[in-house]
Amino acid sequence: MGVATLAMANERARYLRRSRTSAERRLWRELRQLKQIGCKFRQQVPIDHFIVDFACLSKRLIVEVDGGTHGTDGEVAKDARRERYLRDQGFRVLRVWNSDVRENIGGVMDTIVATLETPTPDPSPQGGGGHVRGARQVPQ
Repeated sequence: MGVATLAMANERARYLRRSRTSAERRLWRELRQLKQIGCKFRQQVPIDHFIVDFACLSKRLIVEVDGGTHGTDGEVAKDARRERYLRDQGFRVLRVWNSDVRENIGGVMDTIVATLETPTPDPSPQGGGGHVRGARQVPQ
């Protein structure tokens, strides 16, 4: 990634951090608590040509919070390509719905912690990715 592209990605990430959804803000408050167990999350993280909602880089875990627009055929296909690319880079991708964050934050956090406690094989397998109950399945 060139210097100009990286600068644009960082600026876009800053913009996204300022305009988070209420579900993203709520999940961020919870994720920050995981520092106590040695898992530092970052928000709106540029990874190559994508910006992910949350990432724990040391555990290679990405958490994406999806709203209703991610249910359209075009968005599902776009998300599948993005998720495939990120998995190919060695990341695990966990997708949760906004509504699950609002209505079941405890369950969402339990799933995230369980995923963090599961070792990432080295090298990471192609495929996989976790899903919280009620979260959408992204075609692979």
